[in-house]
Amino acid sequence: MTIPVLSVRGLVVEIPTRHGVMRPVDGMTFDIKAGEILGLVGESGAGKSMTGNAVIGLLDPPARIAEGEIYLNGDRIDRLRLADLRKRRGKDIGMVFQDPLTSLNPLLPIGDQLTETILEHLPVSMSEAKTRAVAALEEVGIPAAAERIGAYPHEFSGGMRQRVVIALALSAEPSLIIADEPTTALDVSVQAQITALLKRLCRERGAGVMLVTHDMGVIAETADRVAVMYAGQLVELGFVRQVLSEPCHPYTDGLMGSTPQASKGQTRLRQIPGSMPRLGNLPPGCAFSPRCSYVQDKCRQKPELRLNSCDSRTACWFPIGAPA
Repeated sequence: MTIPVLSVRGLVVEIPTRHGVMRPVDGMTFDIKAGEILGLVGESGAGKSMTGNAVIGLLDPPARIAEGEIYLNGDRIDRLRLADLRKRRGKDIGMVFQDPLTSLNPLLPIGDQLTETILEHLPVSMSEAKTRAVAALEEVGIPAAAERIGAYPHEFSGGMRQRVVIALALSAEPSLIIADEPTTALDVSVQAQITALLKRLCRERGAGVMLVTHDMGVIAETADRVAVMYAGQLVELGFVRQVLSEPCHPYTDGLMGSTPQASKGQTRLRQIPGSMPRLGNLPPGCAFSPRCSYVQDKCRQKPELRLNSCDSRTACWFPIGAPA
């Protein structure tokens, strides 16, 4: 049996506050295989970015991993010392953030930043590191890479900066890429270019990708499987084509109903009533129950993620499409 690139089991992130302990991530379990893109989708505050930060070890105190296990290529990493975890970042795990300016040092040429990362994680000489840096920029579609390697981040457009960040994330040949809203700040045409680039490089490199986004269109175009999150919990997990065409969880169905689909000739979008509950005041049982049109008495009990007739895993007592 092939070992997944990333395996997360029962992940719980806690934040202690004066009013009690909040769980922005509560019981997340999923795998990502080599060459696979898993999309994490949900409203703002669902826990998507917090999940990615927990995997890479970038939780800001007092947030902490309270329960669960995280394995990278079969090695458990959630209990590593900070110094050991830092060695795995960049080398084994690459990160693509939403705003490329937060990933790039504005005072250093991009070539210096690339060669520094390569030298830190790969046993190569300075001359080879520079050659690899130019090749990395060429791979992500930077024109005249050999001439522009001495340029500073502010000399690139937003889309080109994001390409540089992807090159930086891939420069040490990691097996896992975490892309946190990598296209949100870009216009639609550049979004399409960046998602296509990420997908191509994933396939060619054989890296696993965790794609964090709130955009169902990006999920449809890029991901192989999708994990839908709500209030810190995983509510639906399955192959993209299945989940998006026949959503089983009422929340997933609501997300699809509120997404424009030109092919269906929609005149009005559906709206999910209400808003996501505060983490310190979750309802008993299913967290989505106050907004759900299918709610019944049994929904006062918390559902578990289970395989259903919709050929996906759904945390719902009454999944859409299931026999009554």
